[in-house]
Amino acid sequence: MSLVRNPKALAGMIILAFFVLIAIIGPWIAPYNPSKVGPDSLQPPSPAHWLGTTNTGQDILSQLIVGTQGVMVVGLVAGILATIISVIVGVTSGFLGGLGDEVLSLISNVFLVIPALPLIIIIAGLLPSAGGLTIALVIALTGWAWGARVLRAQTLSLRNRDFVEAARANGEPMWRIIFFEIMPNLTAVIASGFIGTVIFAILSEVTLAFIGVTSISTWNWGTVLFWAQSSQALVQGAWWWFVPAGLCIAAVGTSLTLINFGIDEFVNPRLRNTAASAGILRRKKIRARIGFTPVYRGEASAKKGMS
Repeated sequence: MSLVRNPKALAGMIILAFFVLIAIIGPWIAPYNPSKVGPDSLQPPSPAHWLGTTNTGQDILSQLIVGTQGVMVVGLVAGILATIISVIVGVTSGFLGGLGDEVLSLISNVFLVIPALPLIIIIAGLLPSAGGLTIALVIALTGWAWGARVLRAQTLSLRNRDFVEAARANGEPMWRIIFFEIMPNLTAVIASGFIGTVIFAILSEVTLAFIGVTSISTWNWGTVLFWAQSSQALVQGAWWWFVPAGLCIAAVGTSLTLINFGIDEFVNPRLRNTAASAGILRRKKIRARIGFTPVYRGEASAKKGMS
C-alpha cells in the first residue's frame, strides 16, 4: 500500500497542500487590502465580507489569507533546517561511535537544555526588525537536539544489524551504508521530528505575534489574534474575529498529525497489518470483546450461544 492510498496521510496532505497553495498565491487572491480601514466596522460575515470585519472595518478573510504565508514559511523553513541538522548530527554520532560520538552527544546535550521560546523573545526584543526567517533560524538552531538524540539511539541499534554487517563485508563505502541501509529505517523517526518541529515553529510564531513580541504590522494568524484580543473581540461577541484564525491553526496541526500517522503505518509493518486487520473486521462486522484477550464472535459461536 502506497502512502497516498493511506486515508490518514491523504487527508493530511490535502489539507496541508491547501494551506501551502494559499501561502503561495494568497497576496494575489485576497479580496481586500488587509490593512485598509473601511466604514463597515465590526460587521459579521456577509456576502461582501465572508469572515466579517474588525472594529476598524478591515476584512478578516484578507488578513487570514495574507497571513498564511508568514506562518507556513516559518514552520517549513524551521522544520527543514532542524531536520537536516538532527539527521547529520544524530546519524553520524550513532554510526561512528567512539570519540566522535561523545563530542556530538555533548553538543546535542548543550543545545537540548537551551530554552527556545525565551531565546526567541530575547532576540526579537534585541532585534525589532527581526522577521519570520530570523525566528525560523532560531527555532531550527534550538530545536534539532531532541531529534538528534532519538536518531542517535536508533542508529546505534541499527549499525550492528545483519544487513549492515553484510554491506560492510561487501566493501560498501560508509556513505552508501548510511544512505541506503540506515536512513530508510529511520524514515518514521525523521518524519516525526520534522512534523513536531513544524508544529512547534508555527505555534511559536503565532504565540510571539499574539503577545506582541514580533512586528504587529506584518500579518499572520497570531497578529489577527493579537488585534482581536486587544480590541476585546470576545467581550463584544465578535466571534468571527478570532475563531477562523484558531481553526486555521488547528487545521494545520491536524494535517501534520494525520501525515505523521500515515507515515508510521506506511513504514511500520505492525501498524500497517493492524490497520488492515481492523478494516477487515469492520467489513465483516465482527465484534471484539474489550479486554486483555479479544474474543471474536462469528456466526458459529453466536449459534452455539443461542443453543
